[in-house]
Amino acid sequence: MQPSVLVIGGGATGTGLARDLALRGIPCLLAERRDINAGASGGNHGLLHSGARYVSTDPASAAACRDEADILRRIAPHCIEDTGGLFAAVRGDDERYIEAFPDLCSRSSIECSAMDPGQARELEPVLSPATIAVFAVSDAVINPFQLSLENMNQAVSLGATYLGNHEVAAFKLDKGRISEVLVRHLPSGREKRLHPDLVINASGAWASGVAAKAGVTLPMHVTKGTLAVVHNRIAGRVLNRLRPPDDGDILVPGGSVSILGTTSVPLQDPDEIRPTVGEVDQLVEEGSAMVPGLETVRYVRAYAGTRPLLATDGPSGGGREAGRGFHLFDHTEHGVDNFITITGGKLTTYRLMAEKTADLAGQKLGVSDPCITHSQPLPSTPSGRWTEPTRSSKYWIQGSEPDDLLLCECEMIPRSHFDQVLNNLHEGVPPDLNALKLRSRMGKGACQGSFCSLRVTGYLYDQGQLSDRSGLPQIKDFMRKRWIGQRPILWDGQLAQAELAEAMHCGLLGLDAFRPDQDAGSGMKAPARDSGRKEGTPLTPLSCEPQAYRKDTCPVCQALKPS
Repeated sequence: MQPSVLVIGGGATGTGLARDLALRGIPCLLAERRDINAGASGGNHGLLHSGARYVSTDPASAAACRDEADILRRIAPHCIEDTGGLFAAVRGDDERYIEAFPDLCSRSSIECSAMDPGQARELEPVLSPATIAVFAVSDAVINPFQLSLENMNQAVSLGATYLGNHEVAAFKLDKGRISEVLVRHLPSGREKRLHPDLVINASGAWASGVAAKAGVTLPMHVTKGTLAVVHNRIAGRVLNRLRPPDDGDILVPGGSVSILGTTSVPLQDPDEIRPTVGEVDQLVEEGSAMVPGLETVRYVRAYAGTRPLLATDGPSGGGREAGRGFHLFDHTEHGVDNFITITGGKLTTYRLMAEKTADLAGQKLGVSDPCITHSQPLPSTPSGRWTEPTRSSKYWIQGSEPDDLLLCECEMIPRSHFDQVLNNLHEGVPPDLNALKLRSRMGKGACQGSFCSLRVTGYLYDQGQLSDRSGLPQIKDFMRKRWIGQRPILWDGQLAQAELAEAMHCGLLGLDAFRPDQDAGSGMKAPARDSGRKEGTPLTPLSCEPQAYRKDTCPVCQALKPS
């Protein structure tokens, strides 16, 4: 396979780059180790920044967010809910920062208007009675999954290739150039040898590891940001704490839910990322100062994302002090002529990152076609639009056939919806539960997949997409990933929901004793009927404590033990 450009990484920047290259007529292939938005682009709060958050810490990034948000409103309005945003201060907050905020916004040409706190509480009753100052800004909400899927879909329609579940295993260098790239299909172990003219590393938090395969050192820091999902939408606008960026100071409405974020914790290995109880407690404690109701609302899950920060952007360890700008590296200066890395930045600035990278790629390839992504509308496609919150429920209520069975009741996703998703999967993407979840709202409601995982698996059997016992490991893997997000928020209503899931999946199906690595559907031996468990031995509860396991991993959630 000889694409002109190999793009490594299927997040917003990688898919946006694939689209930009395709619109310039440059053949490209995108290789992603997992699936679209598996890294930072799938672990953020979906905020389309006005830039106001960074006016005190990173004015250049604030200005870039301002400009790019306006562009995205024009080219991708179907991915955006233009909610507007409020910055609110409460008693005890730094009054010097409150006073300086309008001038800081003005310096970055960011619109900011003062609002009477009483009027603001009429618009957003969840704001604290202790609110002392409020400013309105042009924040909005963007759907990162729809955005990346639509970018990749248009790129593919123009001739690009997408390789999901393919990991870059090695580079072969010859006379200062990458002459061959070995990629491995992780589910099967099959390998492909690619011979691109140019390799672009857009792998986010994994960029330093990819660069190391070419003998290039990137001094990066990775931080983890944990977020918590509130069961319902408790505010109509984006609510920001009026202070320099800190933990628990953003509440973002996302369809029918709200997302509270975020923390900043140094991370050694981006593959070992999961939210913790302590981080969620910290979010709730900090967030409830601005929105007191956050102490008593129902949370359905927590999740964590990564921030790739260059070490030169701030003090050792990265963190909030580090800049939020992006960095484009031409590795010719490191002895590898046909290798580029793009890293850092924000979801809001992904298009600009892709443009600058494609400009450099064009120079190296002798292609002079200009970027048009700032003016070319991003098309809406079937496999992207079903990620939109509430679209499925509106469709089912208004336009579905009477026999169009609901397979996911929380998000009201009918069978016909999954038919469309299956028909529009990218080549090489397996029709499994995780692929369907990414391209829909499946498993994102209150039951966190307890019911729809079973129904959709049955549907896949009906469609001939699954055979033998291959559905069981899929269900277990799907529920394990849901469980990682539920464990930190188990109190009140969601604890009862988890007990119901335990009764179904452990008590009824015995998935706590089922071992996917022995499953016949995976080409391996099926487990013995008794699963090796003596009569009378109790099942390992779903609500396990990994600390109890001194060796290996927790048998239910597969969580690594603490040292």
